[in-house]
Amino acid sequence: MSYQPIPDHEELMRRIHRDLIDSYDEELEIEFEDREWDAQGQPARVEEDRDARRRYFRELFRLQAELVKLQDWVVHTRHKVVIIFEGRDAAGKGGVIKRITQRLNPRVCRVAALPAPNDRERTQWYFQRYVPHLPAAGEIVLFDRSWYNRAGVERVMGFCNDDEYEEFFRSVPEFERMLVRSGIQLVKYWFSITDDEQHLRFLGRIHDPLKQWKLSPMDLESRRRWEDYTRAKEIMLERTHIDEAPWWVVQAVDKKKARLNCIDHLLSLVPYHDIPHSHIELPQRVRHEDYIRRPVPDTMMVPERY
Repeated sequence: MSYQPIPDHEELMRRIHRDLIDSYDEELEIEFEDREWDAQGQPARVEEDRDARRRYFRELFRLQAELVKLQDWVVHTRHKVVIIFEGRDAAGKGGVIKRITQRLNPRVCRVAALPAPNDRERTQWYFQRYVPHLPAAGEIVLFDRSWYNRAGVERVMGFCNDDEYEEFFRSVPEFERMLVRSGIQLVKYWFSITDDEQHLRFLGRIHDPLKQWKLSPMDLESRRRWEDYTRAKEIMLERTHIDEAPWWVVQAVDKKKARLNCIDHLLSLVPYHDIPHSHIELPQRVRHEDYIRRPVPDTMMVPERY
């Protein structure tokens, strides 16, 4: 891969600004674009951006509607789905997870994002703390990082020894085959970004007060150890790409395209179809002559500041 020079300061700040805008909820993103139109007074450039955003949202909403259908099918058929999202820090995993779950029922589709293991968990069978988060019938679980921490951050940062590392690679294919035999559909995604893109996204987090919490000392160390993480990723993909649960690589330099491509691909892997629903009629409210609504004391009211 050829080296791409870092843009000059002005271009860098424009990239950071665009990334900041992109990080907010969809409804707010359009509002921020409106502000940029008014403040900068460049309708030609902004109109082009707005057209691209309209196309993005139109496709995103279409795919999210299909995800709702998939959810109905999963509940109806009592299917079980596990989706693993892996990739470097700032690769965009959280963004696509957010778009997948945004319109779905959290009792059907939930996210498992486990913290670092505590002292007790470090003495358990390695996969033990992940097992309680696996889905029951009619559920979808999205793992925001997973048992593959051992092949990535634990290997690179020295949190496991060579024997534990090798035992992981002996165990994980059998563990995943057991999950598949039990009726769980297991989908594994790796989000791929370039060195320069991660650099820019980290700078964006530094400049965005709403995202600085995402920058941990471990994230900063990952920048220094880029090549170590690359080697670990290559070994992981080679040794854990099995027929029952293959890896799928998402090109994620363009975050919006990555979201759409990942959701579209996920939909193609599940044989869902429309589930008929009975017609819903809103019942009439029951009124009682002897009921009088009691006033709420002013001291209990939230001040209306907006």
